[in-house]
Amino acid sequence: MADDRVGEIVEILLVEDSPADVMLTRDAFDYHKVLNPLRVVEDGVDALAYLRREGRYAHCKLPSLIILDLNLPRMSGREVLMEIKRDPVLQCIPVVILTTSTSEEDILGTYAHYANCYITKPVDFDKFVHVIRSIREFWCGVVTLPHCEPPAGTVM
Repeated sequence: MADDRVGEIVEILLVEDSPADVMLTRDAFDYHKVLNPLRVVEDGVDALAYLRREGRYAHCKLPSLIILDLNLPRMSGREVLMEIKRDPVLQCIPVVILTTSTSEEDILGTYAHYANCYITKPVDFDKFVHVIRSIREFWCGVVTLPHCEPPAGTVM
């Protein structure tokens, strides 16, 4: 199910430190035959390096969608979200929070920092697969996503 947006495939960046949750997400993509490239980084520092195309991520394409866990090593998902939404180039990329937290403080805090949606990870595989399919269908099939590229000559 490739995205129809001007013949492009929507790239998704998953920021997730749990190998089990990464595997579940990949399995959910495979189960629904999702063709969108899923790039994975395991912590907040690498997420920002990827988004800013620094170091080993220098040649990576900016994703059109970020799926972000809150509980990450080195830099929390909350901090990553704040950095993304402060950056004039990155702030247009939708950020879906996908986390185990049901804390009202986390929910309110992420929306206050402009998260585009907040989803609590289901523990049941079938429900998790449904959530991933719903994210993909909505963000890669229903909405029109912006192109977030730095102006020519801009060094990130």
